[in-house]
Amino acid sequence: MTSTVIYEGELRTVARHLASGTQIETDAPVDNQGKGEKFSPSDLVATALGNCMLTIMGMKARDLNVDLKNTIIEIQKLMKPDPRRIGGIQLHFHFPDTLQITEKQRLILERAGNTCPVRYSINPEIEVEVNYNWPVVITAQ
Repeated sequence: MTSTVIYEGELRTVARHLASGTQIETDAPVDNQGKGEKFSPSDLVATALGNCMLTIMGMKARDLNVDLKNTIIEIQKLMKPDPRRIGGIQLHFHFPDTLQITEKQRLILERAGNTCPVRYSINPEIEVEVNYNWPVVITAQ
């Protein structure tokens, strides 16, 4: 078993990761009868995509001796009605200005990010837009 989820009432849940004991609370969003004080479940789907992409890129970066520390992803989740669902996810990667990377490394890292397991698990009807905002790329190598 991976996790448990408990309903606390008032559209709030608490998920517990069994191996580590860490917890995530969720609320329904304000535009869907909730308080919006925590991540919504659909926020977690969009955020999980960013987490997964950056984790897989981090694995590959480690192999390439590239340090992605302090990389930030801005994530926007877009909802659709009838039935209410995620219609799109936009991810904007911002890499540190101090990052020195070759064109080949950049392509390898983008390919790694684009092949993360969560990306493969997202319904093809969800439009995923990814923008990689790299600092100046070194063309050698």
